[in-house]
Amino acid sequence: MQKRQFLATAASLTALSSTPWLTGCASRKSAAVKPADAIYFGGPILTMNDAQPQVEAVAVTAGLITAIGALQELEPLRGPVTRMVDLQGRTLLPGFVDPHSHIGGVGLQAIAANLLPPPDAGNASIADLQQTLREYIKVSPEVKQLGIVLGFGYDDSQLKERRHPTRDDLDAVSRDLPIALIHQSGHFGALNSAALARAGIGAGTSNPEGGVIRRRAGSQQPNGVLEENAFFHTLGKIMPKLTLEQSMDWLEKAQKLYLEFGYTTAQDGRSDAGSIATAMAAAESRRLVIDVVSYPDILQLGDSALMNNLNFSRSYTNRFRIGGVKLTLDGSPQGKTAWLTEPYLVPPDGQKQGYRGYGAVSDAKANEQVAKAINNGWQILVHGNGDAAIDQFIAAVRASGPVEKARAVRPVLIHGQTLRRDQVPQLKELGIFPSLFPMHTFYWGDWHRDSVLGNPRAQNISPTGWVLEQGMVFTSHHDAPVALPSSMRVLDATVNRTTRTGQVLGPEHRVSPWVALKAQTIWSAYQHFEDDRKGSIEVGKLADLVILSDNPLTIAPHQLASLQVLETIKEGRSVYRRQ
Repeated sequence: MQKRQFLATAASLTALSSTPWLTGCASRKSAAVKPADAIYFGGPILTMNDAQPQVEAVAVTAGLITAIGALQELEPLRGPVTRMVDLQGRTLLPGFVDPHSHIGGVGLQAIAANLLPPPDAGNASIADLQQTLREYIKVSPEVKQLGIVLGFGYDDSQLKERRHPTRDDLDAVSRDLPIALIHQSGHFGALNSAALARAGIGAGTSNPEGGVIRRRAGSQQPNGVLEENAFFHTLGKIMPKLTLEQSMDWLEKAQKLYLEFGYTTAQDGRSDAGSIATAMAAAESRRLVIDVVSYPDILQLGDSALMNNLNFSRSYTNRFRIGGVKLTLDGSPQGKTAWLTEPYLVPPDGQKQGYRGYGAVSDAKANEQVAKAINNGWQILVHGNGDAAIDQFIAAVRASGPVEKARAVRPVLIHGQTLRRDQVPQLKELGIFPSLFPMHTFYWGDWHRDSVLGNPRAQNISPTGWVLEQGMVFTSHHDAPVALPSSMRVLDATVNRTTRTGQVLGPEHRVSPWVALKAQTIWSAYQHFEDDRKGSIEVGKLADLVILSDNPLTIAPHQLASLQVLETIKEGRSVYRRQ
C-alpha cells in the first residue's frame, strides 16, 4: 500500500475512532460504515498487544484492520461480499517482521547447492559435501548459466572431520569448473584451485585488513579457505555478472521462502550496490509481495554517488525502502573470528593459545562511520558478535556526540552473542537496541560450550534475560541465509534454548512464548520505526497476518518448532498457503 493511501485510510479510521464498535466494545449504531472485506474468527487471535492480548474476531477492510473484538459485535460489518474466514481452531497473529537477515543472500542460497548439515540437510562429512556437489553439477541449470559451482551452508563444526573443506577436497570434485562454497555463517569460503586462480590468489597474495587467507602447512600457498574480508572481497571477484532479470528472479525465490515462514516484512541487512539496484527494479515492476527494508554496507558504498543519492526513508515505495546503513565490526563466533576480550576455548587451525579473534576495522574507522550515520540521521545496524567488538560499538556511539542524537536514530546491535552483563546497562543508556540471536543455542550451542567459549560464557550467548532485567526489549532473528528464515525455529530457540543434543544453554535467559512472539512482531516493528502500522493486531494497522497450525501459547514448549505456517496474509491479501 502506498503511503498516501495508508494515511488517507488511517485518517478516516481516526475520525471514526470514537465509535465503540471499532474497538469491539459495543454494537454499531450507524449503517453508513463500509462493510468489511473479511472477518476472521473461530480460533485464537493473538494481538501481541498487552492491553488486549486476545480477541474473538478481526475485521479487515482495504488492507487495514478496521475492527477487533467479539464476533457478535463485529456482525454489523458483515456485508454481502464479506468473506467470513473460519480459522477452525487455528491461530491468527500478526505477520512476522524480520529484525535481521540478508534477503539478497537468501536468493543466492535458493539456487546454490544445499550443503547444510542435519537436520536441515544431510551433509555430515566432507565426503557428503563432495557427493552433493557432484549431483548438483549434473542437474543444476545455474552451473551452465554461470560457469561456476556455488554451494551454501557447510559447517565445519558439524562435519565429522571438524574442519573446513580445502582446495584439494574440492579439486577432487572438479579441477576445471571453479567451485566456491559459502560457510553457513557467511563469514568463510572454501575455493578450489580454479576459483583461486580466477580470483588471482596465490602464494604472493597478502591478507587484507580484517581477513585471512589460510595457507598450507609450512607454505604460503593458499589452502582454499578464506576468512572474513578475504572471502568477501574474493566472492565479488569470482561471481559472474548477472542480468537484472536473473537478479530479480533470485530475489523472488528468496521472497517465497520468507512467505513460507510467515514473514510480511524482510530485511536486507548488508546491501551492496547490486542488491539495492535489484530491489529497486523489483519494486518498480511491482514484483515485491512483502515489504523489504534495506541497510547498505556503509563501508562498501563509502561516499560514492550511489550513497549520496540514496533516499533514506521510513516510508515504503512499492514495498521497498532504505532504512539506514550497516557496519560490520567483527566476524563469526562459531567460525572463531568474532573479536573477544578473553581467548577462545580451543583456538582455530593456525592460531595459538590466547587467540581472541580480530576486529574488522580500527577504532578510528568505527568512530568515523558511526558518527557519520548518526549525524546524517541514518539508523545504523552494527554487526558485533564478540564482546570486544561490542565495546568498540559502545565507544563509537559515546564518541559521536550528544546521547539524544544517537537515541533518535535508534542504533541497533546485531547478534550480540557474547554481550556481557556489564554492557547491557550501557546499551540502555545510549539507546542501542539489541537484536539478538538465540537461534545459535540450537545450531551451535554445543559447539560454543565445548570448543568456542566454554562455560560460563557459552551459557550466556544472546543473553535475553539480562536485557529484560534492565527493562529493555529485544528482537530475535534468524540471520538468513545463515539459517533458514524459519520463524518457528526462532520461536523455539528463544523460548527453550536447547542445543542439538537437547541440553539447555542458559536457563535464566529462557522467555515465555508471549515474549518470544513479541520479539518477532511488535518489538521487531519498533526496531524498524514501524510499530505505528505493523507488529500487532490493532485498529488502523496494516492487515499483515499469519495463520499457524496451533496456538504457541498453549502447546508444550518443546513442540514449538513443529508448528507450521499455514497462510501468510499481506495487507488483507493471501500471499502464501501451505499445500
